[in-house]
Amino acid sequence: MRTIVFIETNKSGSSREAIKAAERLGFFTVLLTTKQNFISQRTEFPDVHQMIFMQRFDDAKLKETIIRLQKQGKRIKAILSFIDPFVHLAAALSEAFCPNVVFTDPILKMEDKVLTRELLKDLPMSPHHVIYSPDDSLEDFIQKQKEFLPLIVKSPLSTGSKDVLLANDENDLRQSMQELLKKKDNEKILLEEYLSGPQYLIEAFVYNGKVHIIAIIEQEITFVKRFIVTGYCLLTEINHALYDKIYETVSSILQAFQMKNGTCHLEMRLVQGTLKLIEINPRISGGAMNRIIEVGYGINLVEETIQLHLGNEPCLTKKQSKYVYVHYLTVDKRGKLMKVTGKNHSSQYPGVEEVFIRPRKGQILRPPLSMGDRCGYILATSDDKEEAKRIARETASKVRFHLDPF
Repeated sequence: MRTIVFIETNKSGSSREAIKAAERLGFFTVLLTTKQNFISQRTEFPDVHQMIFMQRFDDAKLKETIIRLQKQGKRIKAILSFIDPFVHLAAALSEAFCPNVVFTDPILKMEDKVLTRELLKDLPMSPHHVIYSPDDSLEDFIQKQKEFLPLIVKSPLSTGSKDVLLANDENDLRQSMQELLKKKDNEKILLEEYLSGPQYLIEAFVYNGKVHIIAIIEQEITFVKRFIVTGYCLLTEINHALYDKIYETVSSILQAFQMKNGTCHLEMRLVQGTLKLIEINPRISGGAMNRIIEVGYGINLVEETIQLHLGNEPCLTKKQSKYVYVHYLTVDKRGKLMKVTGKNHSSQYPGVEEVFIRPRKGQILRPPLSMGDRCGYILATSDDKEEAKRIARETASKVRFHLDPF
């Protein structure tokens, strides 16, 4: 029985769509998860043929589980994860149990932001950064860095804007660092210069050493307490000079990582004509990203990623080209969700391809402190960029989350 093992997933988004793609390709799908609620909600995962709960992803226990699956007659063709921080873990297991074309070293360096910054420190796309070690004097460190304010303060393993803080002044810097030190005992802290300018997310695919830019997405950032991406616009037309600059910069970065096969996404800002790297992650972006690319270009990127890991040549040819804009929904106060209205009306609006609502009735919602706090999205398309934006934003205003505050 040809089998693909997945290490963790979300209920929706790119990671879940990868499991559905594997099933569609005819594979038996196994999900290893540490989420107890997934077991109680088992019927909601028809695309997962076997679900195995684990207390934690311990290397020895994972290997025991894989061997047990093999003894059951399952021929494991790939072990994958589309969830941070398990991409490297899955790749390492794949090296041990499957024929593997994706190497672990670039993935490991991408997952750790300190390793990323150290690797790229001499390249022009690398912004000013400094690393704080728990052995250092906090006050001495702050005094040395205050001349570089404002600064971004982050955990080296942060994902989805969690543990990413903005320090505008010396007091902010002290509070931010103390907050992270309290949460992340004995962990280094990464400080980076605050970058101002248009922000882009680039989905890249490397096959046999050749870099393919799959999609360039213009991002809209909302900042209250955290940096939250609330808008994604797939750019079907882009200035040639900007495209060439993006391709050259991405190629230089991936050459530094020595990535021969694999996928990643990069977030970059255009600062006074120079692209600066905010971060890089060794997987497709989560949330609606796979749908954005599929609707806009006809490419199912998670499916092509699976093909790559299986040793097959991916098909990265665009089948169509149209603007896609995704507007994410958030709430501005904390409360228990009583009901959601406007979804059905919004989904019937011309140009709206999808209305996705994430939380369930009774769930506690809050203003976003991470990407995971976003409540859903409107996905709209058009042959015109501004029209796609207008449709998504207009229909988003019709969706209301009715909360019982407390």
